[in-house]
Amino acid sequence: MDINQAKTRIAELRKTLNHHNHLYYVEAAPIIGDYEFDQLMRELATLEAQFPELDDPNSPTRRVGSDRTSSFAQIRHQHPMLSLANAYSPEELMEFDTRARRALGTETPRYICELKYDGVAIALTYRHGQLMQAVTRGDGINGDDVTANVRTIRTIPLTLHGNYPDEFEIRGEIIMPHSVFAELNAQREEAGETPFANPRNATAGTIKLLNSAEVARRRLDCFLYYLPGDYLPQRTHYERCMEAKNWGFKISEQITPCNTMAEVLQFIDHWEAARRELPYDTDGVVIKIDNLDHQQSLGLTAKTPRWAVAYKYKPERVCTPLLSVDFQVGRTGAITPVANLQPIKLAGTTVKRASLHNADQIDLLDIRIGDWVYVEKGGEIIPKIVGIEQSKRSLFSEPLIFPTLCPSCGTPLIKPEGEARHFCPNAEGCPPQQMGKVEHFISRRALNIDGLGQETVALLFSSGLITNAADLYKLTVPKLAKLERFAAKSAHNAVASIEASKQIPFARVLYGIGIRYVGETTARSLAEHFGCIEALAKASVEELTQVPDVGERIAQSIVQYFTHPNNIALVEALTQAGLQMAQTEADKPTTLSNALDGLSVVISGSFSRISRDDLKKLIAQHGGRNVSGISASTSMLVAGDKIGPAKLQKATQLGIKIVSEDEFFSLIESAAQPQE
Repeated sequence: MDINQAKTRIAELRKTLNHHNHLYYVEAAPIIGDYEFDQLMRELATLEAQFPELDDPNSPTRRVGSDRTSSFAQIRHQHPMLSLANAYSPEELMEFDTRARRALGTETPRYICELKYDGVAIALTYRHGQLMQAVTRGDGINGDDVTANVRTIRTIPLTLHGNYPDEFEIRGEIIMPHSVFAELNAQREEAGETPFANPRNATAGTIKLLNSAEVARRRLDCFLYYLPGDYLPQRTHYERCMEAKNWGFKISEQITPCNTMAEVLQFIDHWEAARRELPYDTDGVVIKIDNLDHQQSLGLTAKTPRWAVAYKYKPERVCTPLLSVDFQVGRTGAITPVANLQPIKLAGTTVKRASLHNADQIDLLDIRIGDWVYVEKGGEIIPKIVGIEQSKRSLFSEPLIFPTLCPSCGTPLIKPEGEARHFCPNAEGCPPQQMGKVEHFISRRALNIDGLGQETVALLFSSGLITNAADLYKLTVPKLAKLERFAAKSAHNAVASIEASKQIPFARVLYGIGIRYVGETTARSLAEHFGCIEALAKASVEELTQVPDVGERIAQSIVQYFTHPNNIALVEALTQAGLQMAQTEADKPTTLSNALDGLSVVISGSFSRISRDDLKKLIAQHGGRNVSGISASTSMLVAGDKIGPAKLQKATQLGIKIVSEDEFFSLIESAAQPQE
């Protein structure tokens, strides 16, 4: 390669890496994996070394990617927050070990192995035993002050105990447990929002929210793993971590001293499989030289410490043909391209489909029908296409064109400013949108109408019996009994369930009508604040943004909803049908005690004294939060008869408090106070 070719390639690499840095750190929406990014960075570093005359102080190789945003105050780090050099093979680890031994002379280093958490790095400052400041990594020199949000993370102590320094800094990783991630994405999809690609993206988005109350609801977690500076008497990294544990910090149980590289490799091999059983994401192992004097002797490069390296697990990847692409229309009108793949095993499951997210990703991948595509599981959960096997591409393949018209109703698509997805604006005449709204309306967490499913809703539309949710209340047993899927009994049950839905509280009705961006939590807040649908319909953007959980975007969406004649007619029809359009005294939350204040409670099994639904209400009345899955952030498991063995085992492994039905009632009864 001559200098002109190198100049062209270096410019391409710098542009590409800067783009991906921005997506990863600022937008929290990466579109390539760490391995691909690192290979591009290595290629650039190699070329810059070969052609030093093309050096640029603003090259991506000279800086740490930034997650800075103008929404937060900028704080300069007392000690730079550097990246770690990455290794992808045992040979690269042995090279790291050889370099360290050569630099240290005759002294043999001991290593500490830690799991590499896939989250957001954070630096915490404590003074006089109190949390004073929390700052993101940012560009390594300056970061964002996110103290208000970090204070909501319950695994980060606000006040320390024990013999701690008067002032110090400790660093760690903020993460989102799998169970919280799944719950959050379900809520986003129901509210018409784009789901997060993986828990790391969700964590990055959460920690930058301007509403710390919403941050608290997302139940983030945090592991601490490093104390920079010379203010502690301990002279090893491991001793410092154990001392920090005594002060109240959450230090990983997996931190392990290793005397040889053979032990390091054993640790890596064990956790490559075992990490899949953890309730949070890890993507590798961090290997650090334990002795702090050795660390100081080895020093730093401009970007990384010489005394540590991150071994990155290569994500399991498979290659399979792309058979076709469906362009699905959601209830909000969002167009989602979905790849249909030749079925193939990946991480223990058979993968047949993978989301392509939007037109930008299709263009970036240059994906074509018939291509052999590489598929990974984003965050070990969601299948995603990460690349193309160019050598298998047909010479006659053609670029995949994103449609300009709605694939269902033919309406020209729009792409709102600031949105990544295209939308069909024909909300009233597009069949998938109309059916999707009814499916949402009858769902369990909305109006909970039994006897009607996705196929039944499609049948009701095709037969002309309904055009919207209000038409459900005009259905009769004779009308339903004439349909192919209904016998007399099933028709009677469906009509009875529709009638029973008239008693569903106002907050769930409000959630069920499907205002864009209004999820369950927001619907409850709106119901409690305005009290009735009439007051909500008249509210201005300024009045709406006074409500907890409601920002500018949600407020604008609500105002826009109530300016549309069809939406007004739907609300009036539902009101005439007898649905609850105002909050009653019985709907208002009753607080019996704060016995479970701030606790996340899982219930499992059957109970003799109370139904499961009533038990969930009781938990809320005593200040607790009901969660469905066991994770490290779970506070308590209420175990009934015939509890699932997997849940019990997981709770035991994580050290979660397990109480019986009787013990639970004793706990809340002792704390409950009589209400006047």
